[in-house]
Amino acid sequence: MARRSVLFSPGDEPELMRKAPATGADTVVFDLEDAVAPERKAAAREAVNGVLTDPSFDPDCEVCVRVNPDREAAIDDIEGIAAGSPRIDSVMLPKAESAGDVYELSEAIEGHGHGYDLPVLAICESAQGILNAEAIAGADPVGAVLFGAEDLAADVGATRTEEGIEVSHARQHVVLAAGAAGVDAIDTLVTDIEATDRLREETAFARRLGYDGKIAIHPAQVGVINGAFTPEPEEIEWARTVLSAAEEADASGRGVFRVDGEMIDAPLIARAEDIVERHRAAADDV
Repeated sequence: MARRSVLFSPGDEPELMRKAPATGADTVVFDLEDAVAPERKAAAREAVNGVLTDPSFDPDCEVCVRVNPDREAAIDDIEGIAAGSPRIDSVMLPKAESAGDVYELSEAIEGHGHGYDLPVLAICESAQGILNAEAIAGADPVGAVLFGAEDLAADVGATRTEEGIEVSHARQHVVLAAGAAGVDAIDTLVTDIEATDRLREETAFARRLGYDGKIAIHPAQVGVINGAFTPEPEEIEWARTVLSAAEEADASGRGVFRVDGEMIDAPLIARAEDIVERHRAAADDV
């Protein structure tokens, strides 16, 4: 399953939630945290549950719910959305600061019959969360870690810039933690929904860093993000040629070989495998 685009939708807006899968996002997140005012939390839980338990709601994408970071509020969220047989694939934990936070949420989910089979998508968006990203990513229930630059900047008192120098170390730390744990890494959002060129550049850069996807906060961002994380035809052709040549080289006992004049060794073979896997995952989602 690809998680190229992770689109957030307010949990108290049923019509927007129902429309979210039609945007083409790989993952849609029904948000009970930042997108919902405190006095609207109860109504949002009811609205999310109503959508998730509607038999006509059967999207071809991952459906996730972001709960609140406070433990008591998160339990209220789970109780509110778990009634009936909700169509839910994962739960998102904001402001994750330790592996213990992940396990606490999973235990709360398990108490309502879901168990660890429901992956946790954990957002590292505080100084403590970034420093503990490796432990968070390595926690058994975690299926992906997300990097939250806006909250991190607020937490440490940094000034956000388009260049992102102030969060560059944290951004790379999160993707390294995800890579070490073998889980997906999802890059931070672009807040200006009209800045299409900037979004395209940031998403391409995130892919070069090793990220698997990026947060979207508006349907218009989904296509740009999906496009940037989907291998181009020439990349796929190169990867398939490399893998075919690798099979021949392996059969003949050669560790290093040439493809169109380029010396190919294990790291480039791994890159080719990654490109083919990204292509396959994107095609499966489509």
